[in-house]
Amino acid sequence: MSTPNRWMAAEWLKAAKDDIMACEQIFPCEHLSHITAFHAQQAIEKSLKALLEYRFGHIPKQHDLITLKNRIAPDFLEEHEDTLEDLNDIYINARYPGDLGLMPDGKPSMESVGKFLELARNLYAMADDQMR
Repeated sequence: MSTPNRWMAAEWLKAAKDDIMACEQIFPCEHLSHITAFHAQQAIEKSLKALLEYRFGHIPKQHDLITLKNRIAPDFLEEHEDTLEDLNDIYINARYPGDLGLMPDGKPSMESVGKFLELARNLYAMADDQMR
């Protein structure tokens, strides 16, 4: 097991905050809902990695949000697994330029994006509290 690196954990959390700030700037624009969703996914991934670094000192080379949250604890964020799966789809589709931030049915709705942003904010706040 690696030694927790609090400095690196804080850097992950700063990067997550930057993605949340990007979401907040573009969220009002429905035309950019897919870009907002992509940044929400990134914020959640980085917050999870901050927690992993803080607790365990090891960040897996992994982007799957379910896998990352399960490394923290199998029941961690269990009530949000459907949302995390949707965000995984957005990340995977973002690997192809024409599909950046798209869900299987196209651009995410503003309601979905609002839910993604709320989860990103809440997870960031939880990680920030735990790391203080």
